[in-house]
Amino acid sequence: MKTKKGFKLRTVCGEHIIVAEGIENIDFSRIINMNESAAYLWNKVQGTDFTADTLVDLILEEYEVDEATARRDIDQLLNDWREAGIIEA
Repeated sequence: MKTKKGFKLRTVCGEHIIVAEGIENIDFSRIINMNESAAYLWNKVQGTDFTADTLVDLILEEYEVDEATARRDIDQLLNDWREAGIIEA
C-alpha cells in the first residue's frame, strides 16, 4: 500500500487533518480527521510502501498495547483510510 499523492497531514487548531493539495482537490464537505496515533502512522509511512504488518510494528514500538489490539485497530484504520480514498494498493 501507499498513501495517495496529493494528501498531506496538517495540524489546524490542535487537530490533525488530511488535506488535499491543489485547487482542484478542494472539497470542504469531507474533512479527514486523525487522532494522535493515526497521525503518527501517517507521518511514518507517507511516501513509502507499507503493509498492515508495518503499521502494527510501528504501533507496538510506540505505544504500550498488545499485538491483538494493535492488529484490530490497524485493520479498522486501514478500512477508514480506504473509505476516505487516501491510500492505494
